[in-house]
Amino acid sequence: MKKYTILLITLFLISCSSNTSIVSSWRDPDITVAQEQFKKVLVVALVKDEATRRTAENRIAASNPIFKTSYQYMNGTTLHLTKEQQLKILQDENFDGVVTMRLVSKEKETTYVPGTYTGMYYGGFDGMYTGMYGYGFGNWYGMYSPNFYDPGYYQETTSYMVETNIFSLKQNKLIWTGTTKSEYVTDVGQTVDAIMQAVVKEMRKDGSLPPK
Repeated sequence: MKKYTILLITLFLISCSSNTSIVSSWRDPDITVAQEQFKKVLVVALVKDEATRRTAENRIAASNPIFKTSYQYMNGTTLHLTKEQQLKILQDENFDGVVTMRLVSKEKETTYVPGTYTGMYYGGFDGMYTGMYGYGFGNWYGMYSPNFYDPGYYQETTSYMVETNIFSLKQNKLIWTGTTKSEYVTDVGQTVDAIMQAVVKEMRKDGSLPPK
């Protein structure tokens, strides 16, 4: 198997059930991720919270040895360096690619979930009385009344828009970018899995990666 298949494809194998989808994407028309054949890729999660950053980067890096977390190479000791100096660090460490993830926005949305009605007359009147002979009204009503109506309710969901970028250090350029929308987020690690799964699927569609 060619080395380019190592990049991101392994992440596709991670099962997840998060509500995540691609909102938009772009690829460089002159170069694909497959053509770059990355061997060592830096993973950068651009979030303020250090614990979240490490969780996200570790989740991706654990999937394959070619992925390396940014906090091992780009930490507080490198903040004062220029962009050129930081790039040289990566080049000296033989990195040829970078994957970044950045939270673009966090939005709350309130929606109304309508109530539902469940009829009790299954099988007609005969069915209603089957097995009920001799029961008083209290028994009958207590058994069936909860099935009459489930009231509607308001539900608040939070949507997270995350931008994922793939850079070629050999070309020194952005070669792919995509924005995903994730809802009902309860676990950072699973959400990262879902984002990367959506990214890989989109990259297969646009030709950045070969089809399955």
